[in-house]
Amino acid sequence: MSKRWSLALASVMITLSVAACGSPGQPGAPADNGTAGAGGASGNSGAPYKVGLVYSKSGPLATYGQQYRQGLTAGIDYATKGTGAVAGRTISITEQDDAGDPAKAVASATDLIGQGNTIIAGSTSSGVALQVAPLAKDNKVLFISGPAAADAVTGANRYTFRSGRQTYQDVATAGSMLGDVKGKKVTVLAQDSAFGKANVAAVTAVLGAKGATVSSVEVPAAATDLTPFATKVKGAAPDLLFVAWAGANATAMWTTLGQQGVFDTTKVVTGLDIKATHALFGEVATKINFLSHFFEGAADNAAYQALDAGLKKQGATVDLFTNDGFVAGQMIVHALEAGGGDVEKMVTSLEGWKFDGPKGSLEIRAEDHALLQPMFTASLKKDGSNVVPQLVDTLGADAVAPPVTPFK
Repeated sequence: MSKRWSLALASVMITLSVAACGSPGQPGAPADNGTAGAGGASGNSGAPYKVGLVYSKSGPLATYGQQYRQGLTAGIDYATKGTGAVAGRTISITEQDDAGDPAKAVASATDLIGQGNTIIAGSTSSGVALQVAPLAKDNKVLFISGPAAADAVTGANRYTFRSGRQTYQDVATAGSMLGDVKGKKVTVLAQDSAFGKANVAAVTAVLGAKGATVSSVEVPAAATDLTPFATKVKGAAPDLLFVAWAGANATAMWTTLGQQGVFDTTKVVTGLDIKATHALFGEVATKINFLSHFFEGAADNAAYQALDAGLKKQGATVDLFTNDGFVAGQMIVHALEAGGGDVEKMVTSLEGWKFDGPKGSLEIRAEDHALLQPMFTASLKKDGSNVVPQLVDTLGADAVAPPVTPFK
């Protein structure tokens, strides 16, 4: 994952500026205290289930990692009905900080596997997830990737799953704002970098395949005068401008688009980042159309309420990647209930599982482990001196489902 909420990688801060209900025993519902699972008879205590957590506790993605970790705590608490245990055996989590570095993540995951952890969770970064996934296959352990959005995580292998959304779902959500994109013109405004090019490639692959004509305006990372690029965008007169921006000059970029009248002639779309970034949009904040993975108030069900309550206990609030941690917690508990220490049974139990997460109804597609899920469109509205997101539309999982990617 590039540093931000990139389409191609996993975080948030691309200024694409682009983070279970039912009664006990039903899919996605919290477990009954003492319910028998594959790991042992009801009420029997035993050695803890060992879960390794490799994520960005520090480094450039630490904020996203913190949100994930907070959500994970709430998710396990919800799914175990407050016991933190499955079939009388506690869930013991050992954390390792990868600082967003794939090499550190591989070393940490290898160490945790050597210590007997049969489940590895985390991966704030796509770069990390794509390096840890092969380890899961080689060592036959269950790997549940977190916020990492790279499409390549889906279908990586039978042992790899994800608890968040993926790039395809982001881009498909953006395209929904045009309705039928066939014959429409889409321009991607991005920096001339690996990050920017990955976003251009993603939009071309998804919306271009649906009949849109995709072009790009790529800006040198060192550029300080953004007016020529905004003028070029306006001259292209696209039906949709897709902004993927990871630079520190985000506010200047948005201000320049506004000054050049881009918002008067085209629909401008970007990804809704974490709360702390909402002020970066400046005066044009209320003119932007946002695709969104998750935000406070996007949904309301039993799992969302549990997430909200669980975060408040930790002195935190709902934000972009708290969902990913919560869902990972649900997946971990379900896998342990069904398989105990048997990894093959855990994998099988997750394949095709349907349950309710904080976003709504979720399904783990058996063919490639894509997490089918609703996505959102949103806008920002003024709230005193601040801006806050409000829901515009909820897209069903089928509307943004990625194509099946066979296991490698």
